Order: sequence, then structure tokens, then C-alpha cells
Amino acid sequence: MRRLYSTFAQGPPGIGLLLIRLVAGVTAIVHGLDGLRSGPQLGSALFYAFCICLGSLLTVGLWTPVTGALLAVTALWECFEHPDDRWYCLVVGTLGVGLALLGPGMWSIDAHLFGWKRVEIRNRKRHDP
Repeated sequence: MRRLYSTFAQGPPGIGLLLIRLVAGVTAIVHGLDGLRSGPQLGSALFYAFCICLGSLLTVGLWTPVTGALLAVTALWECFEHPDDRWYCLVVGTLGVGLALLGPGMWSIDAHLFGWKRVEIRNRKRHDP
């Protein structure tokens, strides 16, 4: 992950990425739950469960580049399956691609797992006998 992003955005840019992640993730979760409530067939149920999983991962910021890209692919798939819901596909797909390119930000599990760590080395005095 560190190879993809030199830093994880802090301050206002990090808060902006957090808000984008929350909007995209919650939207994917709600879309998946709505799809499951409609009593779909097995294939559709798996697709909607996958959307819920992607939304959950994106909300907490875990594996954000892969999750964002997969969310964009699912939005594109949904656009072909349900052409009447194109605004959802456009918004969620764009947010997924944007997050895959920008990264998760400082307030994410990715930043805690893969971010730069500060290691302090104490200067110990040597005692010679």
C-alpha cells in the first residue's frame, strides 16, 4: 500500500477523503440491502451481498484502492443490468475510481496498517566496567 501512496492525507484533505469514503460506502451498503429486500434470485443475492461487503470495507478504509476499483466495476455492471438507475451508477462509480486513485486518507485502517511509522531510538549510555 505504501508503494501506491507516498503519504496518507491529513487535516482537511483527510477529512474530505473520509467523507467521500463514508458516502460511497453507505450508498453501496444501502443499495445492497435494498436489492436483498426485493427477494432476488441467487446470483443477484450474491451480487448485492458483494456490494454490502465492498461498502463496509470502503467505509472503514480497508484495502481502499482495490475496494474502490471493484466498487466502480460493480457500478458499471449495475448500469448494464438496470439502465434506469444510471445516476447511482455514475455517482458510485466515479467515487470508487476517485478513491482508488487518491487513497483512503489518514482516518482509515489502511493508514494504520500501511502508513509510515515513527521509530524512536533512544540514546543509551554505555557503562564500561
